Amino acid sequence: MTQKELLYVEDAIAHEVNTSSIIEQTILLLTDKNLKAFMKNELKKHQMIKTKLMNLLMEASK
Repeated sequence: MTQKELLYVEDAIAHEVNTSSIIEQTILLLTDKNLKAFMKNELKKHQMIKTKLMNLLMEASK
């Protein structure tokens, strides 16, 4: 993986961390159960994406 690609992956991970944080904060403010459940599902998606990106970085470092 090139240096440029590594930087892109690192940026993508930071984006997912930021997005997850925003979603977590939003969930705390919501009162509607359906909307809260939807946002929790979205949070799981972003956490999975972050995990996949982290795994990609680990593979690249081998």
